[in-house]
Amino acid sequence: MEDATYNALAAFAQTWGLLLFVLGFLLVIAYAFWPGKKRKKEMDDAANIPLRED
Repeated sequence: MEDATYNALAAFAQTWGLLLFVLGFLLVIAYAFWPGKKRKKEMDDAANIPLRED
């Protein structure tokens, strides 16, 4: 009985976990590349952080 429960939960987590992470990845990519002047400034500022001499 425990083995069947474990296998059912593992299959559920593998399927829905993968879908959740793919969706999250696509949302992050869409946020980064969505057009907008404010967002472009934010991304340019973040890209230049390693070059700053604070």
